[in-house]
Amino acid sequence: MELELRFFATFREAAGGKTVAYEVDDDATVGDVLAALEADYEGLAGNLLVDGDLAPQINVLKNGREVLHIDGVDTDLAAGDTLSVFPPVAGGHV
Repeated sequence: MELELRFFATFREAAGGKTVAYEVDDDATVGDVLAALEADYEGLAGNLLVDGDLAPQINVLKNGREVLHIDGVDTDLAAGDTLSVFPPVAGGHV
């Protein structure tokens, strides 16, 4: 099945663009996709998963909803879903 992946900030450069059409197995989960992305894109390796769970401070949204509020890395996917992947954000002004 095909998903639309959206990358933001530093992840956009690592993935080679803002939006990527990505083919996965029909029974893929969010964790499966993140593991595949780490294998496919050198700049993402080690930045998405830590010990099989979401890396600290990253945000992954499935169709606009944070996957931590669904089933985390075990969140099921369907054809046409959109995953948005945000790197840790720091900064601000005091």
